[in-house]
Amino acid sequence: MINLPHILRHSLVAFTLSAVAIAAVAASPITGRVVGVSDGDTVTVLDANKRTHKVRLLGIDSPEKTQAFGERAKQSLSELVFNKQVTVEGGKQDRYGRDLGKIMQDGRDINLEQIRRGMAWHYKQYARDQLPQDRLTYAEAEATAREKRLGLWQDPQPVPPWSYRRAAKTQANASQ
Repeated sequence: MINLPHILRHSLVAFTLSAVAIAAVAASPITGRVVGVSDGDTVTVLDANKRTHKVRLLGIDSPEKTQAFGERAKQSLSELVFNKQVTVEGGKQDRYGRDLGKIMQDGRDINLEQIRRGMAWHYKQYARDQLPQDRLTYAEAEATAREKRLGLWQDPQPVPPWSYRRAAKTQANASQ
């Protein structure tokens, strides 16, 4: 005779253990070499298994390529990480399937460095995804870069990338 509650209990335990294992793998850091820099806040990392990971730097938003300082932000990120070994701390993905994370290179927080250089905003809209200490540090770094008028803060009225994207989308919709 089949003991259905027993089978269901064991199936539930097996399912739960599988889900935990999958979540642990998904949350594990990505380590590899940066083989591409798309813009000031997105890179491609090649891991030891020759698998590529498109990574969006968590907690920052840099100017779009067609925006003022967009190319400089990309160049800055390239100087920091291109062809270098990095570790991506994170584990989440955005709606475009990119891995979201903090890029560490020789113990240095590269996301924070982009803000310090004035090449990115602290992306407060997604600050809840950051560690509390990172939220504070990134906000302070942005305030310091603004005060010193570094990078994009040289512009008298810098346009945040999220506003720039929204305006471009509105314009595209209006022309259809």
